[in-house]
Amino acid sequence: MNIFFAGGLGTLLLLGLPVAFTLAFLAVVGMYIFNGGSLAFMQVPIISYKSLDDFSLTALPMYVLMSQILLVSGVGKDLYEMASRWFRHLPGGLAIATLFCCAIFAAISGSSVATAITVGSIALPEMVRRGYNKRHVLGLLAAGGTLGILIPPSVPMIIYGSVTGESIGKLFIAGIVPGLILTISFMVFASYQTRHIKDTPATWKERLDSTKTAIWGLMLPVIVIGGIYTGIFTPTEAAAIGVVFSFAISAIVYRNLNWENFKKIIISTVKTNAMILFIIVGAMLLGYIMTILQIPQTITAYATEQDISPWIIFIMINVVLLVLGMFLETISILVITLPILYPIIIALGFDPIWFAIIMVINMELALISPPVGLNLFVLNGIDRTNTIDEIVKGVIPYAVIMVLTIVLLSVFPEISTFMIKDVD
Repeated sequence: MNIFFAGGLGTLLLLGLPVAFTLAFLAVVGMYIFNGGSLAFMQVPIISYKSLDDFSLTALPMYVLMSQILLVSGVGKDLYEMASRWFRHLPGGLAIATLFCCAIFAAISGSSVATAITVGSIALPEMVRRGYNKRHVLGLLAAGGTLGILIPPSVPMIIYGSVTGESIGKLFIAGIVPGLILTISFMVFASYQTRHIKDTPATWKERLDSTKTAIWGLMLPVIVIGGIYTGIFTPTEAAAIGVVFSFAISAIVYRNLNWENFKKIIISTVKTNAMILFIIVGAMLLGYIMTILQIPQTITAYATEQDISPWIIFIMINVVLLVLGMFLETISILVITLPILYPIIIALGFDPIWFAIIMVINMELALISPPVGLNLFVLNGIDRTNTIDEIVKGVIPYAVIMVLTIVLLSVFPEISTFMIKDVD
């Protein structure tokens, strides 16, 4: 049975069938063969409905909508200008400013693709014009874009919470400190790598003026994350407030919410949400038949009965996630692996919130891992003169930093969990 599902999954994906339909097809065939023939098909609409009948998932379309609004609003340009004026006098200052802007936009949008597109389209030509090595710039932009799924709000964390039942509020708060550590580590390395470049300092008036202009974008993560942490509102309520605030910024402050932009926002939001929700339905259908056949239970029992350290199994899990990241995108990896990995992590005695952060950092690696790392193609699309090989060479040091961050969090798990005690 394991061979049937694993072989079928690999074959259909290699044939180019979309992930959602691959999962659903395997589930339906599995139900027919292993669970009572055509009568099992009656479960398909019931499971499909139940898989989306989850209140925590209502936050997902709103965070996606918020990221799409901010993508066309002009917030990214103002944030980049502000960061440039505050940091450009330092060695490699524009590299630091770019990563700072990535972190802020990640905290606003919750999307790695939106972060890479917005900051990359602004920073790439500007940094190359000022003498930065193009390969270095591509590397830091690809890596900086991944911060969108670690620094809350985060779409993968919503998926993790929905699949496992863990608190999305706790997941969001747990990502703050690791996100800051990763951002600062990126900044330190980028500054060292580009230390020979030092730009003209901005005046204090220029710095304050740019901060005043960017204040609306800076307020959004404070409102969303601050509201969740203080208990003023839930992650779902925070998403709704973020959407309203984003619409207000775009319509009133930047005044670019015309009909064409509005249509673009809605169409992109519907496409993205439809893709994610289809994958969730397919994964839940497959999870149903795998549970009926007790595949997750068998794997969990096998893993926990082995006379080896839980940390060896943990390392093996990370290796598997790294390999999957080379061929699948983040949402697919999460919904395919969580029904199997989550019970193993619980049985081994690991903290599920801590593991979520480890898993999200692995998903960041997936975004920059060839051959299908999404951020690699995003940057390639911004400037067609960039080759994937060139971007990969530039991003390798940042991938090493991510792996070292996983090691750090493994040795000191409290880094990701000490803030979550009072969060629901």
